[in-house]
Amino acid sequence: MTESALNSLRAAKRIVIKIGSALVADGGRTRQGWLNSLATDIAALRASGQEIILVSSGAIALGRNHLGDERPRKLEEKQAAAALGQPLLMAAVSAAFGDHDVPVAQALLTLEDTENRRRWLNARATLETLLGAGAVPVINENDSVATDEIRYGDNDRLAARVAQMIGADALILLSDVDGLYSADPRVDADAEHILVIEELTGEHDDMAGDINQSANVGSGGMATKLAAARIAQAAGCMTVITRGTDMSPIEALLAGGKATWVLPSMTPEKARETWLRGHLTPEGTVRVDAGAVKALRSGASLLPVGVTGVKGQFARGAAVAIKDENGTLIGKGVTAYSSEDAARIAGLQTDAVEAQLGYRGRPALVHRDDLIIES
Repeated sequence: MTESALNSLRAAKRIVIKIGSALVADGGRTRQGWLNSLATDIAALRASGQEIILVSSGAIALGRNHLGDERPRKLEEKQAAAALGQPLLMAAVSAAFGDHDVPVAQALLTLEDTENRRRWLNARATLETLLGAGAVPVINENDSVATDEIRYGDNDRLAARVAQMIGADALILLSDVDGLYSADPRVDADAEHILVIEELTGEHDDMAGDINQSANVGSGGMATKLAAARIAQAAGCMTVITRGTDMSPIEALLAGGKATWVLPSMTPEKARETWLRGHLTPEGTVRVDAGAVKALRSGASLLPVGVTGVKGQFARGAAVAIKDENGTLIGKGVTAYSSEDAARIAGLQTDAVEAQLGYRGRPALVHRDDLIIES
């Protein structure tokens, strides 16, 4: 089973790697040597054709010393520490990847960016563009502005939402332990390591125990990693929880290092289709011509040129029904344009859209990743 999971990881097209504060920072200073070894690991993955997104904590841990010796507890103290530490974090990551001639790009997200459909589309488009440009997106929660009511509070779940957003095949959560145990292995010598999980249950949650605050940095623990694994599993994404404290943690994992593997029950594509079918309630209708119907049924996106009419009032990011000229439902999807703009560009070639709207929009009215076709 482990070899099969390893082969799936080696074959993954997109991988999200999450690193915690305790891995990035030690005593308020970056663990530059460790970051360098991680960058070498990631460069090797990229050389094999895999796309990597890095979700990194550590801004507060790096910035807090500038505010005094105590750990920040008030919201404004955490936000100030994050503002001070985020440039230090990105400088360290940039230096680590510099030797490999790999560009890195900062992307700060909040809970609303992964929950609000319009902002979700914007964030996904940005990440897709960065990956297409050959960059490694480095994502952190925007702690300097997010309030307690609108923040994740841990980057494990944020990493899972990012994996869901960009259709990742694998999520690697680097921790200070090598996976899930039946009890805390630091206090129970009889704790048994859990190698593979096919279905997460309450029993696994009981094993995870309380949030680990022993390192006095970060906000996550095994419980949040299992919560992240649930999100990823529902998105068809495999999750790997493994030790990241030693040098070259990804190389060690691929060599058969100890880990807990949470396996998905479906592919990211199938998971996305299932989610779309269960969550899309059309707010309007887009009529398309016969050529568009044929293209859609062959797996293409819906382009403006194939649209013959728009009915209803809806905003960008809304769900719409797609019907042919006879009113037959062809499918449903998430629109990249409001009803007003969709009506303005109906029938136009993609290269004429910018001139009509006065801004450069998305090439597709409904991208194929946000589309389900009726059988």
